[in-house]
Amino acid sequence: MRVLISGASGLVGSEVARQLNASGHEAIKLVRRKAAAADEVEWNPALGQIPGDLMDSIDAVVNMAGATTGKIPWTKKYKQEIVNSRIDSTRTLVKAMAAAKTPPKVFVSGSASGFYGDCGNQLLSETAPKGTGFLSDLANRWEQEALQAPKGVRVVLARTTMVMSKQLGALGRLLPLIKLGVGGPLGSGKQWWAWISQVDEAAAIIHLINTPTASGPFNLTAPQPATCKDIVVALAKQLGRPAIVPVPEFALKLFIGEAATELLLCSQNMSADKLLATGFKFSHAKLDEAAAWVVSK
Repeated sequence: MRVLISGASGLVGSEVARQLNASGHEAIKLVRRKAAAADEVEWNPALGQIPGDLMDSIDAVVNMAGATTGKIPWTKKYKQEIVNSRIDSTRTLVKAMAAAKTPPKVFVSGSASGFYGDCGNQLLSETAPKGTGFLSDLANRWEQEALQAPKGVRVVLARTTMVMSKQLGALGRLLPLIKLGVGGPLGSGKQWWAWISQVDEAAAIIHLINTPTASGPFNLTAPQPATCKDIVVALAKQLGRPAIVPVPEFALKLFIGEAATELLLCSQNMSADKLLATGFKFSHAKLDEAAAWVVSK
């Protein structure tokens, strides 16, 4: 199986490529520079440029391209970059599939938990409605672009959550503080944080490629729900450090602004039931398992 990956240098895309190659498949990486290896293909999504015959030899497309939402602050200019990087990439891939003589059979396109907005304690299945806010509008637009894929291409919308990784990722700012013993819950700590390990995220994407009945949105989240406080305490426990110094909500809003409200303080208790119903097996189904893996050598 030949799988084309956008965002292949990112946390998720790189792990998808690694797992595919380890299983004997061929991961083809889209890059925004001159291709430097046999498994790379140059493209320019901002200009809609991609090799015209590329899709004819591809079995599946995984679309994870997009500027990080973790870059602070969210200036007006950077917010537009966040939007453009996702919409341009998705639109370029969809047009290339539509122009192909033999388009790929499946298109797994990124989305995010932000689709739901701030939902308090509500359990969120994939049928929950769109929320409000910048990230909700962004995820919705991203999904709508992916759904323009040509007839015959099965579309899977991967609603990603906080990815727990040895490479830090979303934990990049939090984990060093916990190691120093000065980390703690953000705001009240009671907000639900959907989470998944990096290996499970990539494995779920590959599983959905290989599941012919899988289509539409899927919450890529571990089955054990956790609050912000739960996650901080679990990581601190594995590191043998305290986690008792909370970061006040007003301070987060003061120094981080809009991103604090939408990324750190919002509550999203996402259900993994639809993914589990496809037969997917988690390597890190429990928070303690994932936390131990993150801090292991």
